[in-house]
Amino acid sequence: MKLGFFLVFLVLYMIPEQGILLPQVEADDDGFVKVKGVQLMLNGSPYYANGYNAYWLMYMASDPSERNKVSSAFQEAANHGLNIARTWAFSDGGYKPLQYSPGSYNEDMFLGLDFVISEARRYGTKLVLSLVNNYDDFGGKKQYVDWARSQGQSVNSEDDFFTNPVVKGYYKNHIKSVLTRHNNFTGVVYKDDPTIMAWELMNEIRCPSDQSGNTVQAWITEMASYLKSIDGNHLLEAGLEGFYGQSKQESNPSFHVGTDFIANNQSPGIDFATVHSYPDQWLPGSSNEDQISFLGRWLSDHIQDAHNIQKPVLFAEFGVSTKNISTDSTLRDEFFNMVYSAIYSSASDSGAAVGGLFWQLLAEGMDSFRDGYEVPLDESSSTATLIAQESEKLNRIRMKIFPRVKNSKQWNKAREVRRSQWQGGANERN
Repeated sequence: MKLGFFLVFLVLYMIPEQGILLPQVEADDDGFVKVKGVQLMLNGSPYYANGYNAYWLMYMASDPSERNKVSSAFQEAANHGLNIARTWAFSDGGYKPLQYSPGSYNEDMFLGLDFVISEARRYGTKLVLSLVNNYDDFGGKKQYVDWARSQGQSVNSEDDFFTNPVVKGYYKNHIKSVLTRHNNFTGVVYKDDPTIMAWELMNEIRCPSDQSGNTVQAWITEMASYLKSIDGNHLLEAGLEGFYGQSKQESNPSFHVGTDFIANNQSPGIDFATVHSYPDQWLPGSSNEDQISFLGRWLSDHIQDAHNIQKPVLFAEFGVSTKNISTDSTLRDEFFNMVYSAIYSSASDSGAAVGGLFWQLLAEGMDSFRDGYEVPLDESSSTATLIAQESEKLNRIRMKIFPRVKNSKQWNKAREVRRSQWQGGANERN
């Protein structure tokens, strides 16, 4: 939006207000999430991501006096069964940056990110960390281009971010700096930490100067290859919103951003696809009914297309603003229910949809961060119930599939034992 393996102990507990049973996961070194076909896998069992966006985590954690907000957000989310968070691993130039200038970093901000990762691990939460912004907020690609211009580079637009060699060098250096960061709280280098599920190349990639999607395609291919040369452990996604290229423009809202959901996600370095969903922004002036109708098509199209290209798809941002619908959450609940139902339907049939992350979770005392899309779980009881129910439903699917996986492994192991015994007996007979 703008702006080592271990034994997992599952303990069921009750949320008193809602009466919903959810899994409590105590996580230590719980392995890296991997991809198998259109599924995400963790420790040999299917992994379904039900989570949230909280872009502010590093920013807030950079001030030790505010870190309690980070901890309380992780705890409350875990209490609702949420197991993944997406947040920024960037802040370029400007106020309280992570990166003052190319290669020059703010240690206080990096310590904030260290704390975020350590707390996520404490609460059994996986992370998706985004590495740069498309927008001017927190610097973004514009800041990178401005840095290059100040060094005498002939750059004319923000989209030179994708093609200028100096700018690309700055960005690659940031990738390396983040991935090789030694966490002061955990002692683990980021690229070796399974708390991180995936890296994201850019939040909402857009290159309007090249509607074909070719510029973005070349950039994704180059940066994915570079990142994977440093980190072979983690998954990688591009950061796409889901807009289609020329082959399927009719599925887009009435604008194009220079990306191609199908082609861009077929880059060999990209492990899973992402989709964002904001009909209230993309279809201004339309009725609620038209927005819901668009959302239904948007969801089904991307689940089917992800299946066709054999990549899992994560609905990495979705939400609806409550600014123009008073305090009634009925419309938001209808929107959330549609997203969650599509994910559950696909997941229950071993389809390509592997989860969703709503925008955005806020902790108590963060009123200045409200953007109309916020979901304070303690204030939004009906929406919080939907969120918790989705966690429970996806966990049921995982527990239903996992015994089959486990039994298959046991059968294969027994077969190998029998084969070894047979071969040993044959050797004795010979």
